[in-house]
Amino acid sequence: MKTKDSKEIIEEAKRVLKTEAQAILELAGTLDSGFAAAVDRIHCCKGRVIVTGMGKSGLVGKKIAATFSSVGVASHFLHPAEAIHGDLGMVKGSDLVLALSNSGETEEVVAIIPHLKRFNVFLVAMSGNPASTLAGAADIHICVKVRQEACPMGIVPTSSTTAALAMGDALAVALIKKKGFGEEDFACLHPGGSLGKKLLIKVGDLMVKGKNIPRVPEAAGMADAVVEISSKKLGLALVTDRAGAVKGIITDGDLRRAIGRRGKEVFDMKAADVMTGNPKTIRAGELAAKALSVMQAHSITSLVVVDAAGMPEGIIHIHDILKKGIA
Repeated sequence: MKTKDSKEIIEEAKRVLKTEAQAILELAGTLDSGFAAAVDRIHCCKGRVIVTGMGKSGLVGKKIAATFSSVGVASHFLHPAEAIHGDLGMVKGSDLVLALSNSGETEEVVAIIPHLKRFNVFLVAMSGNPASTLAGAADIHICVKVRQEACPMGIVPTSSTTAALAMGDALAVALIKKKGFGEEDFACLHPGGSLGKKLLIKVGDLMVKGKNIPRVPEAAGMADAVVEISSKKLGLALVTDRAGAVKGIITDGDLRRAIGRRGKEVFDMKAADVMTGNPKTIRAGELAAKALSVMQAHSITSLVVVDAAGMPEGIIHIHDILKKGIA
């Protein structure tokens, strides 16, 4: 067997990518009312969407089912060979079956059609042959025909599986639009992912509150302020008026700068003399990701959490946000 050099290999890879990309572009021109009808039926399905397919089509089907589930469409993959040996019992009349077969004649897939018809299960077929047994039996047929596979022999499923996968994504995204599915909906179904954390974790979930908030009155001496900053270990202390409202903040940096300017005289001063007024604040109900954005924009490490009346409820520190994997 002749060994090809790297240039030939790269050219071959480019040809494959272009062939598959062209297959998808051509597929876009075949979309018709059948696609829209399929989206409507899936959206209105009272049961689950059961996706089935054999071999490479089955692998594509698993991905489609997983994508549907991730956007709030209750979906499950059913292996057609297992289906004809008992697993068809999981398919109910309220379900919708999405069957994939490039030829439309896959024996195991065709074999389940009588059962689906017997129980009046709505069938959407995705195949490359509109004249096939599967297409003819389907309530809706979505054509994923390609002119050629990308392999040199023209037989290895390449362009055809890419086309089916892309069509599955088109269905999923169309359903997102149909359902009005938003980022927070997505996050609720992905609580362990980075997006889920960004969209679900609120400032109030991470803030330091109650007795753990470092605070001193405006008239407090700086010695007392230093003790408060040190004991609460947040690198700062809130400065409050007699009503408890936030008037300013003293950070480690404020303290160092004051000592640099005034030396030991700092410890004869009041907290109000050293504080930075009008510190950046945020509400407890805001996303922790927003708090992080504000901190990064202003090159600070903490925000004061206040209620509607401007009274302090807590402090959120950048380290607590980053520990949660929010970035």
